[in-house]
Amino acid sequence: MQDSVKTTPTPAARRKARHYAMQGLYQWQMAGANLSAIEAEFRTDNDMTHVDVDYFHELLHGVPQYLSEVEAVYVPHLQERSSDELDPVTQALLRMACYEFKYRIDVPYKVVINESVSLAKKFGAAESHKFINGVLDRAASDVRAIEKRA
Repeated sequence: MQDSVKTTPTPAARRKARHYAMQGLYQWQMAGANLSAIEAEFRTDNDMTHVDVDYFHELLHGVPQYLSEVEAVYVPHLQERSSDELDPVTQALLRMACYEFKYRIDVPYKVVINESVSLAKKFGAAESHKFINGVLDRAASDVRAIEKRA
């Protein structure tokens, strides 16, 4: 009998999970679609072989579940903007990153920021990655202060 060994997801599998989760959160924000329906659609329409599907599921469902706690992490760091002024991609990325800051302390804050900036460069407005980097860096100083000082 073979033991089922739980392997640690690769960085690439996590990156793809974030990619799809960001797109799913965007869809949820824009259309108000049911999260389970969004997840089922992504699992059907995409090759999820090399995706950390557990992480995808957690981000897609965790962000809306803890939305007020997640937004409380980044909203104070928006400076002159209100959260209503953010474009949907920026909002999805900030929400997802701050979920990771708050609820996935096993993921280093620098990884969260780098992944968010990378997704912003790919999907966001022209200079949104700079804005996201600044907001997340300031938010990390609050929510991951000990890690950031180390």
